[in-house]
Amino acid sequence: MMQNIPETMKAISLKKPGTAENMVLAQTAIPKIRGTDVLIKVHAAGINMPDILQRRGNYPPPKGASDILGLEVAGTIARVGKNVKNWKIGDKICALVSGGGYAQYCTAPSGQCLPIPKGFSYTEAAGIPETFFTVWSNIVDRAKIKKGQSILIHGGSGGIGTCAIQLAKVLGCTVYVTAGSDKKCKFCKKIGADEAINYKKTDFEKKIKDITQRKGVDVILDSIGGNYVEKNIKILSKNGFLINIGWQKGSNVSINMMPIMLKRLTITGSTLRIRSVSFKTKVAKALLKNVWPYFEKKIIRPIIFETIPIKDAKKAHKLMESSKHIGKIVLEL
Repeated sequence: MMQNIPETMKAISLKKPGTAENMVLAQTAIPKIRGTDVLIKVHAAGINMPDILQRRGNYPPPKGASDILGLEVAGTIARVGKNVKNWKIGDKICALVSGGGYAQYCTAPSGQCLPIPKGFSYTEAAGIPETFFTVWSNIVDRAKIKKGQSILIHGGSGGIGTCAIQLAKVLGCTVYVTAGSDKKCKFCKKIGADEAINYKKTDFEKKIKDITQRKGVDVILDSIGGNYVEKNIKILSKNGFLINIGWQKGSNVSINMMPIMLKRLTITGSTLRIRSVSFKTKVAKALLKNVWPYFEKKIIRPIIFETIPIKDAKKAHKLMESSKHIGKIVLEL
């Protein structure tokens, strides 16, 4: 089956790093694929915090990646590389990419593509890759979280947070979250959190100590950094695991090593974008095996807050920066 592919496409271009106003819809060349890639006709693209950081000039794309924003897409395969065996033209997929998502066409390594779960729209599917790859690779692959353990998720109402709540819950964990309003806390509990702490009203360190009778939590997933790090260390249980995946409050911190030694803590961090295709392919296979059944049974779902036309991408970025959203913001093409 052949598809009529134009020579150029519409994509979001940055006039220069800075505010959302610097994003414009422009015409550019269709990207070329390598032998192990597929070309995707994009129907929807997820918005993520790394997009905001890249737009500001603080998170350059890895070597060889597209400088167009966008790390996750959903659409149909328009072209396949000569070495691709597992996909064909016309297949409906979602994919994790290292850039290029805010465009009519985007390339992706074939191993980073996954079938759109049964019953899911393109919009829903576009809200899966970046968050679920990130959460799975950190709390399952790195922290080895297991049934009966407890986890604290900072930023529980965001895309990462709403994904982590649902995933940790189906794995049999006790789930605590922090969020910035009573409304957000209520929603987090609705999708599975056992306790939600409004950090603007309550000191989460004291609250976690009270809830756990000072035992603490086994795993913390933190995208905030800054002064949260020292607090996290104080509320981890013995042999606890702190995973840093973002630094909204800053990456330079001062910590007391004594509790780390006495409690035998593990402090680690990761960023997904620069990892190898082989690593991301392994995560994709794990998600297909372990998470896709929950999607198709409607037990887990990406939380979509709002869909916005690609021509209004600046509106989507401003919405994310306002922190008024719960779950994912998705661009539609």
